[in-house]
Amino acid sequence: MKVKSALLMLVFTIATVLTGCEPLMVLDPKGPQAERQAHDIILSIGIMSFIVIVVFAILIYVLIKYRASKASPDYEPPHIEGNKWVELICVGIPIVIVTYFSIVSVQSNYIVEAKPQAYADKEPLIIYASSSDWKWHFSYPEENIETVNYLYIPTDRPIEFKLYSYGPITSFWIPQLGGQKYAMSDMTTTLHLAADEPGEMMGRNANFSGKGFAENMFNVTAMSQKDFDKWVKDVKKTAKPLTKEEFNKLLKPGHLGQMTFTGTHLGFNPPPEHHQMGAPGEKEGHSDDSHMEMNMDMSDHQDHN
Repeated sequence: MKVKSALLMLVFTIATVLTGCEPLMVLDPKGPQAERQAHDIILSIGIMSFIVIVVFAILIYVLIKYRASKASPDYEPPHIEGNKWVELICVGIPIVIVTYFSIVSVQSNYIVEAKPQAYADKEPLIIYASSSDWKWHFSYPEENIETVNYLYIPTDRPIEFKLYSYGPITSFWIPQLGGQKYAMSDMTTTLHLAADEPGEMMGRNANFSGKGFAENMFNVTAMSQKDFDKWVKDVKKTAKPLTKEEFNKLLKPGHLGQMTFTGTHLGFNPPPEHHQMGAPGEKEGHSDDSHMEMNMDMSDHQDHN
């Protein structure tokens, strides 16, 4: 009776806790990359659930059919060599399942690593996302502005993130837009994302990087291109310029609120020169050339000022 009461209490507690949970962010996609990944997750859960149900059904059948009987103690069951069909099923089905999952995973990997196909004809917005203990710096080289701990992006346009770190390895992750990708101190990695609809989202560092890791998060706001352009104009009118001295202060370990600057740190504190290939088939040399040109342009712009 005590065991039954404990089980009922456990079920009631789980049901009560789950009713207050928000939907999993990875299963609430707001962009094409995240939508593909959510589809794969649901597909995997469905197939694995079917397998579990079948296995439990077979287990119950075997327990009932071959349960202990009242046979005499000296009873000896007949010798059985085996059944080739049972062995074929037991070995063949797992091979088919693993092969199918492998094909789906490879296809999805190529899709999420490349520029979103729905926006292939649009020019991407390039954002340099760098981490330090324990904050995120977002540089918009085309707009010549920089933000700390918050990110504004336009909808219906591909976003090309250039990721690197000024400290330990971190992981850039916006669950509702796509999967995580590492940011390292000696390499610039590329992540392609896009937002299909406006709204507020949460981003974070998904890789443990010290005592401030738990609060190493940032806010993401997706808006129309018109609203994004208006925000850029407002920033240029109201924000103070980012200097090398100010940026060095920002790099010191600690937590900060949201900050906005005109100009970026890319000119006086550029990202690593070595680039990891982003989309499949992308040439590494091309990324380095464009990066060098951007640095030269930024330096010329600041010298001119």
